[in-house]
Amino acid sequence: KITKGFTFLATVGSTAPFIGLFGTVLGIINSFQSIGTSGVTSLAAVAPGISEALVATAAGLLAAIPAIMAYNYFRNQSRLLTNNMRNFGMELTNRFEWIVNGRVLGRE
Repeated sequence: KITKGFTFLATVGSTAPFIGLFGTVLGIINSFQSIGTSGVTSLAAVAPGISEALVATAAGLLAAIPAIMAYNYFRNQSRLLTNNMRNFGMELTNRFEWIVNGRVLGRE
């Protein structure tokens, strides 16, 4: 249950840049189409497509960066909790061994 949302965070973090890249490609295609239809290579003809491309790239990065940061944070917290639980279990087992073997009761 600790690692329940890790798959979602990893998926968002790894695919969001590609979705942003896809939007970038569509924006550039739009720019080239507007150049082709108008025959003008001015900034006014290309700017809307480039704007779409930049917005798509920014959206992809804005989704991916926090997802990766959250994934790394929660993965590290999960590992720390797992290690603490393992250490506690080992310490508890050692204490039980000491009690069973009489070390705690002074029968060494």
